[in-house]
Amino acid sequence: MNESNINRRGFITIAGGISGTALFPVQTSAAEKDWIRYSHEIPVIQPYDVVVCGGGPSGTAAALSARREGLRVLLVEGQGQLGGMGTSGLVSHWLGGRTSDCTRWVVGGLFRSMAEEAEKKGVALIPVPDSTKKYQPHGWHQGQLGAGIPFDPYLMAHFLDTKIAEAGVDVLLLTQAVDVVVERNRITHVVVFNKSGLSAIPVKAVIDATGDADIAARSGCKVIKGRESDGLMTPATLQFHVDNVDQDELSDYIHEHDSPRFRKKIEELRAAGEWPFPFDIFISAQLTEKGTMFVNTSRLTGIDGTNGVSVTEGMIRGREEILQLLKVMNKHFPGFAQARLKAVAPLLGVRETRRIVGETELTVDDLVSGREFDDTIGYSAYGWDLPDPKRPSYQPMTEKKVEKRKPVTPVPYRIMVPRPLINLICPGRAVCVERDVLGPLRVMAPCFAMGEATGLAAQQVVRKNIAFRDVDVQVLRNKLRDNGAIVEWED
Repeated sequence: MNESNINRRGFITIAGGISGTALFPVQTSAAEKDWIRYSHEIPVIQPYDVVVCGGGPSGTAAALSARREGLRVLLVEGQGQLGGMGTSGLVSHWLGGRTSDCTRWVVGGLFRSMAEEAEKKGVALIPVPDSTKKYQPHGWHQGQLGAGIPFDPYLMAHFLDTKIAEAGVDVLLLTQAVDVVVERNRITHVVVFNKSGLSAIPVKAVIDATGDADIAARSGCKVIKGRESDGLMTPATLQFHVDNVDQDELSDYIHEHDSPRFRKKIEELRAAGEWPFPFDIFISAQLTEKGTMFVNTSRLTGIDGTNGVSVTEGMIRGREEILQLLKVMNKHFPGFAQARLKAVAPLLGVRETRRIVGETELTVDDLVSGREFDDTIGYSAYGWDLPDPKRPSYQPMTEKKVEKRKPVTPVPYRIMVPRPLINLICPGRAVCVERDVLGPLRVMAPCFAMGEATGLAAQQVVRKNIAFRDVDVQVLRNKLRDNGAIVEWED
């Protein structure tokens, strides 16, 4: 919005402007759109130094980090719990934070400390691979899945509540950050909506941790959505959990047939007309208890995670597909004959939507050449995981045998800084990268690293009244080191 007026009663009048955020479509067709313009007076609530929009890994880490620096912080989350895809999306597996052999942490700082504390409290596991076995129950093969941190999503939601409360961060759950007021390239207010209605929050710095660059897009920053050639995005997944799995039978089959993802069996089922799905592999992993697994198999093509109608379609299609898949699992997959549906995610798993155009773009060539950055604030151990939009089981970078020079992917600070706003930063999967680089950076451990860095950066923005692009990155990196984060990597 580009019009604002704070009146004497502590209300702000918002009206549609150039960004069109207050212009609502009445009718949409392929040929035309009809619009109405509205103006509405909403209350201004208490001000904050920092408003963090999105309570997933990057947003939670950002809020904790900023609060640790003495800033007054509000964390706004659309779901009823913090944790993002790990809790509401049931992707209950923090990936990308350790080397594949689990001998080294790649992401330290808040991520490592929270993972270790969660393990001590029985919320999570930090698995160590069994060298006598070829496949590991938490990933079924030696690699990044096996090096992840599985956790109980319900216990994790409570764990995060506790961490945020202990830190003194204010939280609004079931609340959407729907818009912003912008004056002279600076966000002055974040507009939120919940059961109380619309409210405007005065703010000095904003951290867009929505994963979709929602705030960046609504405030006029340039963004790119999906694949540049056609705008298509990698398939979405509706995750589900099952229990009562006979993992001993499953393990025996996997070892005997060398088939952790059931490729051959799926080929046979498709030939017999019993596999109606567009994907060719089955992905499952044990969570914190033996016999309880999450299933990350479904691939819903054609879903746009920024479109309300499309997301609705994804949820409905996803639930139907889960029931179909569970019947196949019960009938044909060793170990799953008695498996029961334990939970279906209330949040659609979206891997890709918008990416900001930032101060720096991280490219495939950067990773292939092993380029080093003087503003690196963290790393990811994860690989090229970004399935083709139309072929859900095809991994373009893997199939092309593109190899990174180093086993870790650096995260330069400036890929999180959008243009042209001066007090907005975007950690998480909306960063400025060449599209194929999104695969290594979109998982949760590097999102923790990005969030922690942005919370620290906000301290400089607020206290010195500077832009995020003008943050002293070396001071930031030194502070991260002091907090146990990993900002240099030696092979």
